[in-house]
Amino acid sequence: MKQRIITAFLALILFIPLTLYGDWPFSIFVYLIASIGLWELLRMKETQKYLFPTLLSVAMLWIILAPVSISESFTWFNKSEIIMIFVLILLSYTVLKKNKFTFDDAGFILLATLYVGIGFSYFLETRHSINGLATMLYALFIVWATDTGAYFFGKAFGKHKLWPKISPNKTVEGAVGGIILAVIIAIVFNLVHPFNYTLVTIIGVTILASIFGQIGDLVESAFKRHFQVKDSGTILPGHGGILDRFDSIMFVFPLLHFIQFIS
Repeated sequence: MKQRIITAFLALILFIPLTLYGDWPFSIFVYLIASIGLWELLRMKETQKYLFPTLLSVAMLWIILAPVSISESFTWFNKSEIIMIFVLILLSYTVLKKNKFTFDDAGFILLATLYVGIGFSYFLETRHSINGLATMLYALFIVWATDTGAYFFGKAFGKHKLWPKISPNKTVEGAVGGIILAVIIAIVFNLVHPFNYTLVTIIGVTILASIFGQIGDLVESAFKRHFQVKDSGTILPGHGGILDRFDSIMFVFPLLHFIQFIS
């Protein structure tokens, strides 16, 4: 527990100033943690041993993260076309390696890159949106409140397993407790920094975001259970890897954009 607290404190010292400042320092930070997160995922399946596909996946990740204006200023192709080119190159590599690097490996790398890229691109886009700092803090508080509520409600009242084959320690009571605490935090946040939405809308969005955050957590748990690893990485002592800390965020931020809560 002491190690977890120290790591969390040091991480917040770095994360909070970068988030508050925004602009290019925050962008560099997101590029860095997204790249580490992708590496963690590739290492689970041991596809990182293939140097060229790994470098290609990182390049594709950066293209996904790049603002449209920047990604199109260096090439004749748009973002989607560049990604399609990367896919064709990745598939061609299976031929060059005579199926030592297989279609399954190529598919995993592609999906892993999209998974990490989509999550972190919306994380980045949120900070650069209108009222970006406030909406980012709202989303982060929702995620943290969900995790905290799920933990303590689960400890106190947990009896019914939520999804034992994926995450044996999670309970239905904990999941509901996470949603309840997230709603309370959202109401308090709205009192301090009112949104241009009705309270009913904010509560509804918060419930949906809390649920999606827990799904993101379960998705990461499913990865780790499938590949038989305890944590996605070791970069955060006591907490695991980048994906262990950002799994919920990678689902919540895209959701808030998809439902146009963030514009």
